[in-house]
Amino acid sequence: MHQHHSTEIAYSLVERLAQGKALRQRVPRTSHAQWSKSPDRPDPIEMLEQTSVGRLPELVPIRYGRMVRSPFTFLRGSAAAMAYDLAATPTTGIRVQLGGDCHLNNFGAFGTPERNLIFDVMDFDETLPGPWEWDLKRLAASFVVAGRSIGVAKRDCEDAAVAVARTYRERMRGYAEMRAIEVWYAHIDATVVMDLARVSDNRRARQPTLAKARSQVASHIFPRMTEVVDGHRRIVDRHPLVFHPKHDGRFEEEMHTFFKRYRESLSGDRRFLLSRYRIVDVAMKVVGVGSVGTRCAVILLLADDDDPIFLQYKEAGESVLAPYAGKSQYANQGQRVVAGQRMMQSSSDILLGWSAEEGRDFYFRQLRDMKAVINIDGLSASALIDYGEMCGWALARAHAKSGDAGLISGYLGKSDVFDRAIATFARDYADVTEQDHAAMLAAVKSGRIKAESEDAA
Repeated sequence: MHQHHSTEIAYSLVERLAQGKALRQRVPRTSHAQWSKSPDRPDPIEMLEQTSVGRLPELVPIRYGRMVRSPFTFLRGSAAAMAYDLAATPTTGIRVQLGGDCHLNNFGAFGTPERNLIFDVMDFDETLPGPWEWDLKRLAASFVVAGRSIGVAKRDCEDAAVAVARTYRERMRGYAEMRAIEVWYAHIDATVVMDLARVSDNRRARQPTLAKARSQVASHIFPRMTEVVDGHRRIVDRHPLVFHPKHDGRFEEEMHTFFKRYRESLSGDRRFLLSRYRIVDVAMKVVGVGSVGTRCAVILLLADDDDPIFLQYKEAGESVLAPYAGKSQYANQGQRVVAGQRMMQSSSDILLGWSAEEGRDFYFRQLRDMKAVINIDGLSASALIDYGEMCGWALARAHAKSGDAGLISGYLGKSDVFDRAIATFARDYADVTEQDHAAMLAAVKSGRIKAESEDAA
């Protein structure tokens, strides 16, 4: 998975820690604080428009409407711009499987196949092998940008970024000391991690999040998401976010072929499970911020009148990291997403798979299966810092699966030198994100781009 794998796998932990420490000669830990906007950096609106090429044109204004709300929502939708910026930052050369879009809203609780709740990375649209520093820097920056957006004091926002880096560093050391197979078995129990909050108010505030996750199962959302029309069960339209596409008589035939390709990507036992279900309805669904305008849909399947599952399929393009980290080994970008998700998560959806249709790649997963993400609105400074520790832990576990935890840990060391450098980077990057967001507001005001709120769309 990384360039050191073939030669260093047999070395002792002591030797790998020493080799990691030696990397500081070439890439000092303090160098990660350094970042300044390249004079050649394209105009942020130009970069934004480039990432809208190929999307459904009628949905692009909704994407812009979501991004324009705050500097944090802008950051969420501008992974391509940050990939450009991160490519110019110092790296040690140690590669891991990257999430590629690591911001705080892409972490959360979800159910394992055994129906336990775990806390982990949750979004893999941009996943690709690359430098471990890129994920960590985007995650830390997201805490500063998000914290400022909700009115948390700047000093506390930087403390949250320090918490991300410190916890990543400390947990990586723990994973370095484990056997390789133990790292693969390791998971973060969502209930336990919620109880680690330092302030009891923060622990209490998290309980509704866990309760919501446990309720997000197909049988629970079935009555809300569907209705009976002319004796047939169908997904409820909620324009412009959920709607049935206009299609001709070929649609059912094309969907059958498309779904058959997806089923072929699954293992035999999963294919057998799906054979119990029949497709009842398909509706387009607008999701996220960065994904708006790509082709995403929900499929309702029934094994019986009251035995549903919902599958979501999402279009997968080339990762925004590819120009800087190299192309994926997978020809199908949906397979890239699925493989990256399985590589990073401690446990993944049993119905993850991929397909292709008319030159576009897609991946499949269950919709909202026991998933819950934190609502940042109203978070206190202490809750933001607590959450930074949770995300730093989850990212360290994900990276330790595919990377050399001993080398990374040796480089990071035991002092807070690296943590402080990351916080400085996050602060400076947050400043630029706010400038880019202001440029977007100006572009909307001048009419250069059109942004629609969902209410007005």
